[in-house]
Amino acid sequence: MDRLFVDGSVNAAEQGAGTPLFLFHSLLSDRASFDAVVPELAGSFRVIVPELPGFGRSRAVAGGLDAVADRMADLVREAAPVGEAIVLGNGYGGFVALQMAIRHPALAARLILADSGAAFSEPGRQAFRNMATAAREKGLAAITDVAMRRLFAPEFQAAHPMLMQDRREAFLRTDVGVFGAACEALASLDLRGEVSGVKVPVLVMVGEHDEATPPPMSHELAALLPEARLHIIPGCAHVPQLQSPKLFLEAIADFLPAAVAR
Repeated sequence: MDRLFVDGSVNAAEQGAGTPLFLFHSLLSDRASFDAVVPELAGSFRVIVPELPGFGRSRAVAGGLDAVADRMADLVREAAPVGEAIVLGNGYGGFVALQMAIRHPALAARLILADSGAAFSEPGRQAFRNMATAAREKGLAAITDVAMRRLFAPEFQAAHPMLMQDRREAFLRTDVGVFGAACEALASLDLRGEVSGVKVPVLVMVGEHDEATPPPMSHELAALLPEARLHIIPGCAHVPQLQSPKLFLEAIADFLPAAVAR
């Protein structure tokens, strides 16, 4: 069931009951990337899956990643008691969740950061600059193949043509301006000096074959956080909840305060 939060500025799907569990989607995908895992999670949690600002029916914000994180903090604050929520972010959603935890340290009880990090290498930064420029000059269709390679290995794409068609269509629905602004924010992001302020338990996990946010980024992030554990998901890339829902659920089950069906 969809609900509007924060004076109608954030659209989110809600399912289940129990401890609030928020799922923040990646930049190259949308909230449907969690569809395969929500039914299992909703058996133990109140699962809230927002469209991030500028995606779907959620209003865009000006002000970079800080403003996006603040808008998501408003959502969490409105939808859950302070200090009780669990926030899981994948890719861009992971950066948003981490920035939110830095700026609003008492808001969430624990975090799961899937395929993200604290900062990109210079080649990673340049890749975002290139995508932003190409998208603005030529449109998202010009970089769709690049975007899909960042999400899935070629072998996976070849083996799942219907899923790939769905993911391509979802990507092409992204607002070009929102996409470009997010790329520029990620290209300049460096949270390494601030993550020590995140005192809640954090599960950092990453797909073994993630090329968008490679495993060394997660190793670095886990080492910088005061209370973190690291989990590598074998055989997966940037969106493990799509590539292998079972492995994704297994990876987070022991970290969550209630059992998740496996």
